[in-house]
Amino acid sequence: MNSRSKTAARVPYIRRSREYYQAQGFERAYRYAHFDGAPFTRLPKPLESCTLGLVTTASTYPRASLEPRRIDSGTTSPPPARLYTDDLSWDKQATHTDDLNTFCPIEHLQALAAEGTIGALAPRFHCAATEYSQRTTLEKDAPELHRRLLEDQADIALLVPL
Repeated sequence: MNSRSKTAARVPYIRRSREYYQAQGFERAYRYAHFDGAPFTRLPKPLESCTLGLVTTASTYPRASLEPRRIDSGTTSPPPARLYTDDLSWDKQATHTDDLNTFCPIEHLQALAAEGTIGALAPRFHCAATEYSQRTTLEKDAPELHRRLLEDQADIALLVPL
């Protein structure tokens, strides 16, 4: 643990989110997703035989802050020179997205495939829309991401959110 993390105050995200939605005039407070069961399963085969699909919350195109977000995909070979994150929310004073491999680690995953840790990296990476609607995520975005991952013959997925 470094000295910065020892002194950094915790950010009360749930309380702040509720206050933000209330200040915006929403009648109901933001309701965080909750699931009684975890949607995980055992690997279908050894990791070194699996094709890994990569999912990030960045975008392949610049988005305006209020522009509807959509699922998008890009090629892993060659990897993208740039992805867009300006419309997403995170502590932009404490960190940055200048290093593409921190939120879309294609080069690292290609190295893991070359050394045999994973079987292969799928031919495309996918950009998940970061909508704040559980219904949209469950009924539209997740099925579309799943369809694309199956199309890429991915056995497993690595989710890298910002």
